[in-house]
Amino acid sequence: MNHSIAIFGAGSIGAYVGAALIAGGADVVLIARPRSCERYVREGIAISDLEGRREHIDAARIHCSADPAALADAGLILVTVKSADTAAAAQALAAHARRDALVLSLQNGIGNADTLRAALPGMTVLGGMVPFNVVQTADGRFHRGTEGQLMAEASPALATWLPAFAAAGLPLSERSDFAAVQWGKLLLNLNNAVNALSGLPLKAELSQRDYRRCLALLMEEALRALAASGIAPAQIGGVAPRRLPTMLRLPDWIYRRIASASLKIDPEARSSMWEDLQAGRRTEVDYLNGAVARLAQRAGLDAPANRRIVALVHEAEAGKGQAMAGAQLLAALRA
Repeated sequence: MNHSIAIFGAGSIGAYVGAALIAGGADVVLIARPRSCERYVREGIAISDLEGRREHIDAARIHCSADPAALADAGLILVTVKSADTAAAAQALAAHARRDALVLSLQNGIGNADTLRAALPGMTVLGGMVPFNVVQTADGRFHRGTEGQLMAEASPALATWLPAFAAAGLPLSERSDFAAVQWGKLLLNLNNAVNALSGLPLKAELSQRDYRRCLALLMEEALRALAASGIAPAQIGGVAPRRLPTMLRLPDWIYRRIASASLKIDPEARSSMWEDLQAGRRTEVDYLNGAVARLAQRAGLDAPANRRIVALVHEAEAGKGQAMAGAQLLAALRA
């Protein structure tokens, strides 16, 4: 069996995971946009994290292509494209991937693995989850600014690949309750839109009570919709999902004391949605806050704050918005 790994969609998350796997000794090919590939094969890839890791993968060790045909020999394919691009990725995999390859979706949102399965009958497709944020710094590093461990649907098919993730410093945890894990992660990802609209680094945004009140409001709507749908989200991190809104609304000094023990974020961390807005790219807001609004509608409920923040992010995508102060955003979500 060929043990090469393909990263399909080597943006921030894909480049970070791919570079870590290469550093650990894995044979990796990156599938990325032409401009990104040109940079990687010219400059290599530098990665760092909040725990002090700093590595540079020399250009000579980087194999990158904009042509999906480059994944043809891969035994493991990690899909790291944005949710809106999942269907197109599935078509590319259907055309070029080995039928015995394992496909692991390391994407935000709900339902990406199902989209891949529908297009790849007979192939093993698993859902995965990346709990940490990766942002490109001013000096070009891919920096992991928050903590957390990769997770995936439990499957015997993963056994061959677990040592590669361990050697990369990214141990992969298998979960039998993966649907609950995805919803638990989505609850946390509701902050992506708040962070993007704030214009601030994550730590600075979460240090302000009004922004946390915005997130608490979004989470409460999601928790009501999940309860009405019979879904119990898994705990991702140090706080149970049902306790998150209460914790977020605490006064700043109390929140800082609790968060310092349960949530590790460094000053460089930002959400991927903020990065997408800065780059003029389409965001994943429809697959995060929009997913909450759709779940609520199916359950006969409404999620007006989540609907409103989807609209605000789309306005920002169109260049019609500016960074919003916490009180301003809270008033908009309550309106």
